[in-house]
Amino acid sequence: MTAKLSPTQIAWRAAQDIADGAYVNLGIGFPEMVAKFQPPGRQAIFHTENGILGFGEAPAAGAEDWDLINAGKKAVTLKPGTAFFHHADSFAMVRGGHLDVAILGAYEVAETGDLANWSTGPKGVPAVGGAMDLVHGAKRVAVITDHVTKDGKPKLVKACSLPLTGVGCVTRVYSSLAVIDIEGGRFVLREKLPSLSVGELQSLTGAELLVPVAPADLIVPEL
Repeated sequence: MTAKLSPTQIAWRAAQDIADGAYVNLGIGFPEMVAKFQPPGRQAIFHTENGILGFGEAPAAGAEDWDLINAGKKAVTLKPGTAFFHHADSFAMVRGGHLDVAILGAYEVAETGDLANWSTGPKGVPAVGGAMDLVHGAKRVAVITDHVTKDGKPKLVKACSLPLTGVGCVTRVYSSLAVIDIEGGRFVLREKLPSLSVGELQSLTGAELLVPVAPADLIVPEL
C-alpha cells in the first residue's frame, strides 16, 4: 500500500478547519490530538463531557494534576475563563445544540453519513461514551481515521456492518489518504495524497467516490 499520513498528521489536517472561537468536542483517544494543532491566530474552546469548557493543552510529564482530566482520563491544564460544571449540565450543552463541532474516531463510515464507532461487534468490548449524544447534538460532525483497517479492508463503506452510533450524522472524513465530504448520500473527494491516483484511492474505498472537480493535493507538514 502507498505511503499514508500518520495519526498526528491527520489530526493536524482536521485542526485546520476549526473556526476561531468554535466550541469543539474531541472524541477519546486519537481525536484528542487535534487540540495540539490550533492554527496561528485561531483558538477553539474545547469541551469535555465530564464537565470542563475551555481547558488548555496537556501538562508536561510530571506536572499533571490528576483532579484535572478530560473524558479520556488525560490530564489537562486550565486557561483563563475555564469553566467547571456538573456532568448533567455538560450533556445539556451537547443535547441543546451548543457545540459547533465534534471530531470523532470511527470503525466504519457509510456514504450516507452513518457512523459506527462504539462496538466492533458481538466479540468487541462496547464503549458508547458520549458519542451517541455528540453525533446528533453537535452542529457539525467530522471523523478522523485510517482509510482502511489493520487487515486492509475499507473503513469507508456503502453501508455499515457494525452497530451504529448515529444515522446520517457525519459530513466530513479526514483519513490517512484523503479528505472526503459526505453530500447527498455520497462520498465526494476533496483532497488526496499527491502520490495516490484516484483509481488507487477508489480501490481502497468501499463505496463510489464522486470527483466533481480535480481534487486538491493533501499536503501536511512532517510532524
